[in-house]
Amino acid sequence: MWQAEVRIDLDAIRDNVATLRAGTTAEVMAVVKADGYGHGMLPAARAALAGGATWLGVATLDEALALRRAGLTAPVLAWLQTPGLPLHEGVEADVDLNAGSLGQLGELIGAARRVRRAARVHLKLDTGLARGGATPADWPALLEAAAKAQADGELEVVGVWSHFIYADAPGHETIDHQLAVFAEGLATAERYGIEPRYRHIANSAATLTRPDAHYDLVRPGVAVYGLSPLPGPPPPGLRPAMTARARVALTKRVPAGQGVSYGHAYFTTRETTLALVPLGYGDGVPRHASNVGPVLLGGAVRRIAGRVCMDQFVLDCGDDPVGAGDVATLFGPGDDGEPTATDWAEAIGTINYEIVTRFGGSRVPRVYDGTAGVPPMSATPGEVG
Repeated sequence: MWQAEVRIDLDAIRDNVATLRAGTTAEVMAVVKADGYGHGMLPAARAALAGGATWLGVATLDEALALRRAGLTAPVLAWLQTPGLPLHEGVEADVDLNAGSLGQLGELIGAARRVRRAARVHLKLDTGLARGGATPADWPALLEAAAKAQADGELEVVGVWSHFIYADAPGHETIDHQLAVFAEGLATAERYGIEPRYRHIANSAATLTRPDAHYDLVRPGVAVYGLSPLPGPPPPGLRPAMTARARVALTKRVPAGQGVSYGHAYFTTRETTLALVPLGYGDGVPRHASNVGPVLLGGAVRRIAGRVCMDQFVLDCGDDPVGAGDVATLFGPGDDGEPTATDWAEAIGTINYEIVTRFGGSRVPRVYDGTAGVPPMSATPGEVG
């Protein structure tokens, strides 16, 4: 008998990627960083590849090497490296790596020399986000150094890429501006003799709304898991893959005026039944969900009563017939009236990305449904690692 669980629908991930793939002429890089946005990096990656993704995207070298150790041979781009990492291991494992500065490029050249193998490099242009990547002013120097290293056989410039500031607000003025800067950056690269096979800037939002930004490769992240980055109704063909739920630990009748949970931030307004749910911020439930987090229990959506604790929270159920062992669903695809991760995000003022990712590192077991992410010889979907 389970107490709490996070269920992942692998076939939904596969089908979401197939939907995204059908909407573009570009190749699809499924982003599986942060343990697959909480869904499990390896099963999510396998399911995405089954849906037609040809690339995988991660943040760190360790994530990329974990994919390789698991036997996944699809192209992998890792884009967030600090100085001093063993980049030669990535080069040896045929991992594509990012360079957005002369320093990063120099480390990749050093790694290539160490293993006597050309590094596969994606040069990043900062088109306005002001995170990673070379600014337009620094771009020519990076291109010049990369062109020399490529001529020397020390690296192959596989891609040129950037990232949007505000693609989740279709029509925002920054989108066209960034595309113009990116196009100019590509033209400058060509003048330096760099003509990459892959040009990529489109995230989930741009994949869904800006076909002119697709170029050769799109990089959907949250959409892979069936969540929309856009305002309004979710796009057709995307189905949330994660459901979080727990069984009620106990119920009790309390009088009107009873304070509930730490600090008594909630008081009952009448005699009522309280239900204790064994999930808390130690499991991924945001503490900011205190008094606002929606949960389906006993056929009705209720708000968390009082503060979310490390291991538990309370629901005020009135006179409804709820009892220990009943299932409380925090979020899911919404098929049975349960809240979605987007509902949770709206309730606490965040984004659905954060809601699902929070559950990735929790002590709550993940249980897998479907077969799209099951590796060969696995007996059951639930055994996916």
